[in-house]
Amino acid sequence: MTMEIKSYQNQAELLLKEYLLGDSFMPYTSIVGAIFACKMVYDLTQLICTVHFKSFSSFSKIQRVEWSNRAVSTIHAIFITVMSLYFVFWSELFSDNQYGLITFRSSSLSTFILGVSVGYFLADLGMIIWFYPSLGGMEYVIHHLLSIGAVAYSMLTGEGQLYTYMVLISETTTPGINLRWYLDTAGMKRSRAYLINGVVIFIAWLVARILLFMYIFYHVYLHYDQVKELDACGQLLVCIVPIVLTIMNLVWFMKIIKGLTKTLAKRQ
Repeated sequence: MTMEIKSYQNQAELLLKEYLLGDSFMPYTSIVGAIFACKMVYDLTQLICTVHFKSFSSFSKIQRVEWSNRAVSTIHAIFITVMSLYFVFWSELFSDNQYGLITFRSSSLSTFILGVSVGYFLADLGMIIWFYPSLGGMEYVIHHLLSIGAVAYSMLTGEGQLYTYMVLISETTTPGINLRWYLDTAGMKRSRAYLINGVVIFIAWLVARILLFMYIFYHVYLHYDQVKELDACGQLLVCIVPIVLTIMNLVWFMKIIKGLTKTLAKRQ
């Protein structure tokens, strides 16, 4: 009996190592795994909030859906921000001191992490479309489609992963945005926490979605000789996607400034 269990264990480990985590299957494994993880976090959030928060049952159906959906969004944002910061600033993978063009560097880990992000964006886009427009309008659909296209291309080809991770650092603003919605839904719009959260969102957005993108454009300029080595699709994604996202970020930033100004004016 022990030998049979050991045999099954060895076969399972072989399957995991050579197929599910093999180079050719890894992207798809990470995507599918991320989608299942999103579903698990969503269901756990619904369960925990129903049991431990009495006011949760008084929310409307769409509020309960969005509450759990934002929990998934927050966890993904924290995870991808940490990993993106690691790859961009601490990992030797994209260091200028390493041999080879920086635009063509990738690793099994960097590809796997991008697959996780693709899985999340697919799951979240599905939710947005299913409940459209309750969870977000057309700007969210465009944002997610651009994100899926750029991240999936970088994941599957191994090209431009550095710039993909640079853009993904901007997800650091997501937890603050979600917390603001939580506070509003919980009736804490006039609390000090709501005001502090607004200030934090302003600073985080300025750094992660305005200044960071300026740095991305500067980095592309410095390494344009390497960017030109990408195929036409890769060059398009590296140059055009950040521009489109920058325009969207500026529009949202104006709304954040107006909202923060309005909140501060009410407290005077």
